[in-house]
Amino acid sequence: MPFASLIGAELVSASPEEVRGRLDWTPERCTTGGVLHGGVLMSLADSIGAYCAALNLPAGAGTATIESKTNFFRAVREGYVEAVSTPLHVGRTTIVVQTDLLDAQGRRVARVTQTQAIIPPAS
Repeated sequence: MPFASLIGAELVSASPEEVRGRLDWTPERCTTGGVLHGGVLMSLADSIGAYCAALNLPAGAGTATIESKTNFFRAVREGYVEAVSTPLHVGRTTIVVQTDLLDAQGRRVARVTQTQAIIPPAS
């Protein structure tokens, strides 16, 4: 995913049951006060969650995010953020993924729930 690379996201591990990614805190990714930008956090979660969905697709199918909800719990001012994505529902037309974002101390920064459309292969 070119965009994931652009924001500095790194894939740590991946299986259909769980995908982990990581993003380092840097001043260029912050809003005022040295707080990691919420849009960067949402982009990390969307990218890692989409990868989780892709690992659960039928052969030849594609996916696209059609809904995403984020709850923020704390600011990140240093270190890194780890994303942990797991599938909640793998259906015929959609896949729902939950992604927890954790700071370097393992505290929950945000929880993201996204719905991914399953795009069948072209016939």
